[in-house]
Amino acid sequence: MSIKKKVALNTIIQIIGKIISTFIGLFSLALITRYLGLAGFGKYTTIITFLTFFAVAADLGLTLVTAQMISAEDSNENKILNNLFSFRLVSSLIMLGFAPLIVIFFPYSLEIKLGVLAALIAFVFPALNQVLIGLFQKKLRMDLDVIAENLSRIALIIGIILTRQFALGLMGILMATVLSAAVNFIFHYIFSFKFSAIKLEFDFLIWKQIISKSWPLAITIVLNLIYLRTDTLFLSIFRSIDEVGLYGATYRIIDVLTTIPFMFAGLILPILTRAKIGGETEYFKKVLQKSFDFMLILAIPLVLGAQFLGRPIMIYTAGNEFAESGKILQLLIIAVAFIFLGTMFSHAVIALDKQKKMIGFYIFTSLSALAGYLLLIPKFSFYAAAGVTIYSEALIAACSVYCVYRYSYFLPNFKIALRSLISALAMGTFLYFFTPLYQNTLAGLVFLLLAGCLIYFLILFLMGGIKAASIKEFFSKNGAESEKPINSKKYE
Repeated sequence: MSIKKKVALNTIIQIIGKIISTFIGLFSLALITRYLGLAGFGKYTTIITFLTFFAVAADLGLTLVTAQMISAEDSNENKILNNLFSFRLVSSLIMLGFAPLIVIFFPYSLEIKLGVLAALIAFVFPALNQVLIGLFQKKLRMDLDVIAENLSRIALIIGIILTRQFALGLMGILMATVLSAAVNFIFHYIFSFKFSAIKLEFDFLIWKQIISKSWPLAITIVLNLIYLRTDTLFLSIFRSIDEVGLYGATYRIIDVLTTIPFMFAGLILPILTRAKIGGETEYFKKVLQKSFDFMLILAIPLVLGAQFLGRPIMIYTAGNEFAESGKILQLLIIAVAFIFLGTMFSHAVIALDKQKKMIGFYIFTSLSALAGYLLLIPKFSFYAAAGVTIYSEALIAACSVYCVYRYSYFLPNFKIALRSLISALAMGTFLYFFTPLYQNTLAGLVFLLLAGCLIYFLILFLMGGIKAASIKEFFSKNGAESEKPINSKKYE
């Protein structure tokens, strides 16, 4: 099989796998919410959110740093991977070790505090996965990541079923989460043998380089965490556990959706990096524009569709107790649209090696969002949380565009936007008339979703918004890029 066909096949597998993963993830959410109920899921959300702060504080952006370092000329891939892996293990153990100590001082129940301790290990495995995913990104084999993810989600469902069977409650769900994370890492590690035998290695000269490359990302990731997750943390402190459950269930839907732009950006980053290093300015701009167009095509119908289907989606996903979270979904989906568009540019900033230039923007966004959460959440609950989240994602997307323009003179054009908007309005017209008729059954909701997607993409195709030739050309260039030789003498 030719390189072009292999790259195309792997990308198709990844897309299909991600779709499967999405449905499995939604099914597991349905099982958890129906088993724990609104208050129980609120506790589960509080535990996971609290631990997320420590996991992200130890993140250091190593997925992106890995792809960047091993894509560079003169890089000793195996030595770099070994040290990245070791560095990630040490940093995650140190940071996550603070979580059970600090949670003691929060106004949470004993059950939540014990849950933080029980679920701690579940966040170590994804931390190690970051390095392996960076390797898969560089090799353009993110299909392996999707396979491992799907296997881990199946493990989660098995764990949930066993928890229900033996009535293990919240602690059982947390143990199922640990099992899922462990399975995910094991398969990532096994798949990595195809490219490199990764082991622990402590070369502090390389660690110094890792820190040098990662600290700007680490700062931006922590600041990103402040405006992205502090909303749930403040809800857990200032509002009822039921409200945390409503918001948390919606955020699980959002988390599923936002994997799409990050998956795609993971494929694009090595290509943009090579284009930057090779001085292929026009190709850099071309890839970024096509990536932006693709995200725009997905974001517009998501926003419009959720306005009609937000409530039934949450009812059939999480249960009748979570019907009110449909209103939250209608708001947060706007933030998702900005994430779709902004992710392409935030990764382009990394390819341009200008991460440090974004720190000031992240500081302003985080501080202003933090002020908004503190002032508004106690009074307006999850509506304030969603509103400030929209503001934050819109501002970061705009700042990423500005940074890319400043250092590459690229501004996106919106030629595809009008065609996408017309197609989405046609879809919205259909949903306006037929949603009241079919939203009361799961089969009806599935019909609305499938028919809406069909109408949107069919009209977009007829208007020339989707062209098979562009997709073929993109795969062709990707295949050529993946085969460029890498000099491996630098770290010998």
